[in-house]
Amino acid sequence: MKLDVNALRYLSKDDFRVLTAVEMGMRNHEIVPAELVDRIAGLKHGGTYKVLKNLLKHKLVHHDSSKYDGFRLTYLGYDFLAIKTLVNRGVFSAVGRQIGVGKESDIFEVATEDGTVLVMKLHRLGRVSFRAVKSKRDYLSHRSSYNWLYLSRLAALKEFAFMKALGEHEFPVPTAIDCNRHCVVMSLIQGYPLVQVKQLQNPDDVFETIIGLIVRLAEHGLIHCDFNEFNIMIDDNEKITMIDFPQMVSVSHRNAKMYFDRDIECVFKFFRKRFNLSYEEEREHDEGLVCDSGEDGGRLCFSSIEKSAGFLDKELAASGFTTKDQDDIQKYIEGEKEDGGEDDAEDEDEDDDEDGDDEDDAAAEEEDDDGPIGVQISSLKIADQPEESATSNIADEKEPLVPENEEDCADVSGDSEDNENDDELAKRLDKERKRAIAAVRGRRKLITSRNSYKDKGRKSSLNSKVQRQALKW
Repeated sequence: MKLDVNALRYLSKDDFRVLTAVEMGMRNHEIVPAELVDRIAGLKHGGTYKVLKNLLKHKLVHHDSSKYDGFRLTYLGYDFLAIKTLVNRGVFSAVGRQIGVGKESDIFEVATEDGTVLVMKLHRLGRVSFRAVKSKRDYLSHRSSYNWLYLSRLAALKEFAFMKALGEHEFPVPTAIDCNRHCVVMSLIQGYPLVQVKQLQNPDDVFETIIGLIVRLAEHGLIHCDFNEFNIMIDDNEKITMIDFPQMVSVSHRNAKMYFDRDIECVFKFFRKRFNLSYEEEREHDEGLVCDSGEDGGRLCFSSIEKSAGFLDKELAASGFTTKDQDDIQKYIEGEKEDGGEDDAEDEDEDDDEDGDDEDDAAAEEEDDDGPIGVQISSLKIADQPEESATSNIADEKEPLVPENEEDCADVSGDSEDNENDDELAKRLDKERKRAIAAVRGRRKLITSRNSYKDKGRKSSLNSKVQRQALKW
């Protein structure tokens, strides 16, 4: 939407009061009811509806009656509220021409009372060219619902915080002056975007400066994530200034290496195509930060950069990671390492114990082989064993029925008393078998068919009869 500030001078206090009422109502309403706007504004004699009609004429609010009669702010109305607030603060007094446009914002010139020219950046998230904000940015953090005005406000606050912090650490960035809602006011950079520059007197020096900025940002704990020729300003003296900071993340981010490598690749690709610079020519200047092996083929290595200059990512909560979250993650990683070491030690102890048990079992088996083995003794042990499960009982049935060797068979056939005991044992085993089968059948769940049902007032269906017969079997 085009910003036309001519209507701003004709708006009254009541108009801005109603605009503010609509903004307050949008905190918990997508479409603010007209009655709520009237109640929040508090104008006398029903003047709210007259003011809303005037705001609709200037396209500062949008009327929606699909579900109920209500209103919502447009980007132009949000612009007017931010500009009015900054003018009242004395930040600037005039709005000039538009000097830039992007997928997320519009850039305008503004002037103070003494004639100093500044830059006003209006964030406009939600355009057709960039609507994947939820997946590309972390403005929402834990929130599930949002509107584009609120997201634009979060982006402006984040950019103002990054710009101010980087300026305090002497990075070449514009001077942050003030911020309100989705509007950020900064100093004007006398230069051009690098994408518009066709020739450079010292392309090697400019290349080294840009690469040095990326490395210096990483040493302070930050990654730009959009460091390309469109976000680098250069003046006539070939002085570099970087812009556009809402998407910056911490070096502790899970995708930090990918973002760092992407920024490096964008710079190399541009200088290789525009100024015919090859990386081998500049490799000797960055020997301390070069990976000699691997897939990068000698490119700058993210792992070789140490965060020794500061902790701006924690101070600014870059990419939504607060100091508490970062400490929790670090403790969790350290705890996993300790637990892993303890688990390995326990596993080794268990393996040793198992080996010892195996040796003891082998020794016991050898002793059993040396000593006398009777069928009667083993069978008594099985018969006296408690009934734990159906499977264990069935398995126990089969063991005493098979003699272990021929000598045992001869002993059993020769002794009449043993035969009587065997008959008693067979009876016991038969009872145990029946109990095991009954227990197994009792624990089974009936698998009914979808078509099994009872007719109204009649006998059960054929399927249920078959199932009952199967249970009897």
